Amino acid sequence: MRISNEAKVGTLALVSIALLIIGFRFLKAKDIFNSTPKLYAIFKSVGGLEKSNFVKINGLTVGTVYSMEPADENVTAVKVILSITQDVHIPANSVAYIEGALLGSSNIVIERGDSKTNLKSGDRINTKEEAGLLGNLTSEAKPLMNKIKTVADSVTLLLSNFNHMLNANTQRDVQNAIANLNYSTATLNALLAGINKPLSNTLDNVSAITGNLKNQNEAIKGILSNANTFTGSLKQLQFQKTIDSLNATIADLRTAINGISNPNGSLGALTSDRQLYDRMNSVLLSAEILLDDLRVHPKRYVNISVFGKKNKAGELTAPAIKDSVPR
Repeated sequence: MRISNEAKVGTLALVSIALLIIGFRFLKAKDIFNSTPKLYAIFKSVGGLEKSNFVKINGLTVGTVYSMEPADENVTAVKVILSITQDVHIPANSVAYIEGALLGSSNIVIERGDSKTNLKSGDRINTKEEAGLLGNLTSEAKPLMNKIKTVADSVTLLLSNFNHMLNANTQRDVQNAIANLNYSTATLNALLAGINKPLSNTLDNVSAITGNLKNQNEAIKGILSNANTFTGSLKQLQFQKTIDSLNATIADLRTAINGISNPNGSLGALTSDRQLYDRMNSVLLSAEILLDDLRVHPKRYVNISVFGKKNKAGELTAPAIKDSVPR
């Protein structure tokens, strides 16, 4: 049996169309033979969600968005069909929500529940509305904007009250205060200008002094070296022997003083015995009388004259007066 060219062309066209459909579904990340489990979710708004977006559980991609269609004729909600490509168990009380992204596409995120019963293909999964990243930023920024508005109103009220306070007299006082401040600033500048030259001279003198110290660095080093040598020489002196000798001398002096203070010794008896003192005083007085008598009457003791006259004057009983010499 011979096949006509028209039949061949028709068969080739059908095969091409089938391959095109299969390739298109493959590029859209859809199962070619639609054998994967399907779940569906109802959302009031899908935002930026599109077909072939990922379905994730704990960050792991477990499927894709198979298709989206109106939930009713009025499009009050959107029915999203999820194709679960991974062999996972999803509890019946799990919840799905759309996770928006600031950059990039949105995804379906499934929060696993704790039910012992798992969802089957064709079941509906519970959903919840998430504000997304921009919604979170908006919700957080709204209280901040309210606070900023309150602060702005307070600042406006403060400025208004401040303007009411600045009447003509107050403005004149403020102007006078500013004028006085300008005058004080000018006076201070003049004062600083007068001090500038003496201060510069002082700094020059300090620089000269430091320069001289730098030039005399070697001499200072020599002085310090001599001081170190002198202290070394003092360290080498036999101070200990000198101190020992001084201690021995002090000990001898203490012994002598103790001997004088002891009444049993000669010096101690002389210093402490009143009777001995009186006797020595009497002996000294008698010796003084004898010497005065010998001086006043020498002929009584030595007579060398042949015809001399004997001196019959009485003996002295007290010392003679020392301010005159008898003839």
